[in-house]
Amino acid sequence: MKVQVRYFASVREALSSSGEAVETRAETLAALRDELIARGGAYATALARGKAVRMALDQAMSDEAAALSEGCEVAFFPPVTGG
Repeated sequence: MKVQVRYFASVREALSSSGEAVETRAETLAALRDELIARGGAYATALARGKAVRMALDQAMSDEAAALSEGCEVAFFPPVTGG
């Protein structure tokens, strides 16, 4: 399925990208995070397990067990962002 992934604050800076369309087999936020980490490089560093990263699914804060659906929007960001 295809999902829209958005990156904010320090995650965006680390990846030099504010977002991308991702073709994924992931069924949950956790699985998508793992797929992105598996890309290596900046993705592995910015989204690493053990690193505090918040996630939202369709603009609602979500935990890693949240189920993905075709065309959904996923956001990754640090726990504290300025405004």
